[in-house]
Amino acid sequence: MDECDELRNPGLPVPPAPVSPIAAVIGVVLREGDVLLVRRANPPDAGKWGFPGGKIEPGESVQAAAAREIAEETGIAARALQVLTAVDAFDRDEQGQLLTHYVLIAVLCEWKSGVPQAADDALEADWFAIGTLTSLDIAMSVNVVSVASMAAKGRTSCRSSHRP
Repeated sequence: MDECDELRNPGLPVPPAPVSPIAAVIGVVLREGDVLLVRRANPPDAGKWGFPGGKIEPGESVQAAAAREIAEETGIAARALQVLTAVDAFDRDEQGQLLTHYVLIAVLCEWKSGVPQAADDALEADWFAIGTLTSLDIAMSVNVVSVASMAAKGRTSCRSSHRP
């Protein structure tokens, strides 16, 4: 169907535009056995707890994007250490139609300074003990527990590899 068909036959359903994946980061910030989480204000996962993050700006490195998003959403200064993994986040309408597809690059980060203060598109920001994530009675984004556990193991590996 082209534009002329729509003009000749108003009311016909217009096929959905193809959705391209969008590259974004999530900053997995660790501090003494805790992980930094935010309660998201916007889709996907509005109202759920997850990692601070967002879209990578043109010309911005993955590490710089993670540090920037953490600062924007929480006021925390963090140092990006390494990429942990990538996860998909899909936002769908009530009929199941795909609206957006984010490829979230999880970046292990080290807390440098600051106290979590929700800002930008975060409703709340706080530290959570990694060992208690599975027992918390809060709505979390998919993969939060597994990515946080992976980060804790990765951080331990980083520490042990730097010991003499």
